[in-house]
Amino acid sequence: MEKIDRLGWAAGAAFVSYGLRVGIRVSSPEIMPRIERLLPPNAKPARGPRVQRLYSLIVSGIKVGSHVRRFNLLYADSVQLARSKDTDSVLEILERELQLYIAEYARHRVFVHAGVVGWRGRAIIIPGRTMSGKTTLVKALVEAGATYYSDEYAVLDEHGRVHPYLKPMSVRENGDRSAKEIRPEALGGTSGVKPLPVGLVVATGYREGARWRPRQLLPGRAVMALLDHTVSVRRKPERALNTLRQVVTDAVALKGVRGEATEVAETLLRRLTEKAGRGSVVT
Repeated sequence: MEKIDRLGWAAGAAFVSYGLRVGIRVSSPEIMPRIERLLPPNAKPARGPRVQRLYSLIVSGIKVGSHVRRFNLLYADSVQLARSKDTDSVLEILERELQLYIAEYARHRVFVHAGVVGWRGRAIIIPGRTMSGKTTLVKALVEAGATYYSDEYAVLDEHGRVHPYLKPMSVRENGDRSAKEIRPEALGGTSGVKPLPVGLVVATGYREGARWRPRQLLPGRAVMALLDHTVSVRRKPERALNTLRQVVTDAVALKGVRGEATEVAETLLRRLTEKAGRGSVVT
């Protein structure tokens, strides 16, 4: 860490997110506007320089008297996270590592890898990893009239309510691994503001030509479906379990493969509407 500290640092910033203080320093001030766009959606400037995690980015450039481009180097404290001549790929790693650090160590919140929308005072949580199709389903739900909450994390409080995590949707088309950012307003939708109790947990993945014939999970199975995607489960298993039990207290949990997202989105909104109208669990 002392060796890294001695390198030339031209700019930096410190922010607070979910009770954590994080710093980022760079060797070139020109990169800071791009880094600021990568910060978690609720990040606020920190007062004072002390942080719990420090990221250091050495930006590549052409060495004087040479045509050789040097490497970008990214560190979390003293651990090297990335070494590449491609600045964009290093910034992608920085964004992912920032989000994972916040998700694992956040105070008073439990993060689940999931897409989330709101509908008539209840939330729909779609747990899943990257490339599982959750963003496609979130997009279809927003286009059908649901309120956007997240396509990356379900942020849960101790009462099992889900809070907005308002980064733009990262939409991949035709199986492409690269993604473009889409805001819900571009789809005619809106973003959530207040926390919501969970009405539906939907454990699903896309399979071409599949028909949506889900089975309903018992509460214990529903907890396990969420636990498999909970970031902090190894560090704080008791807190994670208690929170997820609160989530499924009055939620319906469905599991099954799906085909096209548009048809499934309409079915999910209809079931949640029926559940809200009856005030009891849908069977």
